[in-house]
Amino acid sequence: MSTENKFPSEIVDLPSKGLLYDKESPLASGTIEMKYMTAKEEDILTNQNYIERGVVIDKLLQSLIVDKKINYNDLLVGDKNALLVAARILGYGKDYEFNYAGEKQQIDLSLINNKEFNQDNVKPGKNEFTFITPTTNNKLTFKLLTHGDEIKVQQELDGLRKINKDASPELSTRLKYMIIAIDGDSDSKTIRNFVDNQFLARDSRAFRNYLRDFQPDVDMTFYPENGPEGGIDIPIGVNFLWP
Repeated sequence: MSTENKFPSEIVDLPSKGLLYDKESPLASGTIEMKYMTAKEEDILTNQNYIERGVVIDKLLQSLIVDKKINYNDLLVGDKNALLVAARILGYGKDYEFNYAGEKQQIDLSLINNKEFNQDNVKPGKNEFTFITPTTNNKLTFKLLTHGDEIKVQQELDGLRKINKDASPELSTRLKYMIIAIDGDSDSKTIRNFVDNQFLARDSRAFRNYLRDFQPDVDMTFYPENGPEGGIDIPIGVNFLWP
């Protein structure tokens, strides 16, 4: 009897609930079926070529996603983070240890929840939102970045560093890909000029704070004893997927 596709799997809830994907996309269901990690996936994790190219985690997640009709590049970054946590649980269990302030901490990853996603300003099937800058009253039309967008951001950053190895424009470059119009003007030159020359620091910070609270993601906050009142972000160290 054939054992093809006879593997245990789990359904993972996406932080976005699938609301920001095209209605025709399988991602619009708001869930993704992921299979348990096998020796095949451990081969991926130890593939030196993937590690050197920085794509090992993406290759792993693509292998674990059951529905191969899903376009991995379409995944919102927050939804991808949920898959990463699920992959760790399905591969090596829910207990994760890390060091904080010189002390060993242990957390049950199965207790991690998705952040509350405010759907008030969501148009189903459309990844597009607006933000009014508090100081200059500019209307920013923006989108949440996908894995495909992050690849483009990294490619641009790599190119800039070839020109100037000391360049560190991560923030501004990411904003240029996230903002899709300024006061209704969607010309890329307008957007890039705005980010570089007109986007006041106080408005940029307000926008980033809004994004932090708004965008769908996994809540990776941990509250260690004697830690800061607001908790810390759970560190995704080398032993997260290589325990």
